[in-house]
Amino acid sequence: MCRVLTEHGMAIAPSTYYEHRGRVASARMRADARVIDAIYTMRQQHPLTSVLGSRKTRIMLRSNGIDVARCTVERVMGEMGWRGASKKKSPRTTVSNPDHHRPADLVDRHFYAAAPNRLWVADFTYCRTVGGWAYTAFVTDVFARKIVGWKVASEMTSELVTTAINNAIDN
Repeated sequence: MCRVLTEHGMAIAPSTYYEHRGRVASARMRADARVIDAIYTMRQQHPLTSVLGSRKTRIMLRSNGIDVARCTVERVMGEMGWRGASKKKSPRTTVSNPDHHRPADLVDRHFYAAAPNRLWVADFTYCRTVGGWAYTAFVTDVFARKIVGWKVASEMTSELVTTAINNAIDN
């Protein structure tokens, strides 16, 4: 085996291989294996426990008589790729930087137009769908209170907004 690995660019000394093969599991490895088995069994017997995070998983283990540290449960769950259900938070759409120049409010917050196509305002919103977040940019004619251009995408990009504006111009 060492010869084959060396041929493929991974030189391993035979003594290293035999040392690894003869090594016994440490106390921590054995304890981790017991915790993994307990969590796995708990998740199989009670499917709702698969949504529990490390804190509540530890509480469940301790109530079943398995005394385990919080950090051990966190580490083991991380190694196994197990994580609890997280609350779906809204995406962060605005990342403000106080050092950047902000454009002036050209309408002074007075959204009134005397005729069509005199004042357009753009907005950007999002909603949760089965496939993830859907982002929508739209341009509204203030006089008619109607959407004159829009675009929907799965990513929040500046191209999304410019496409909505170009859509309004083309219509």
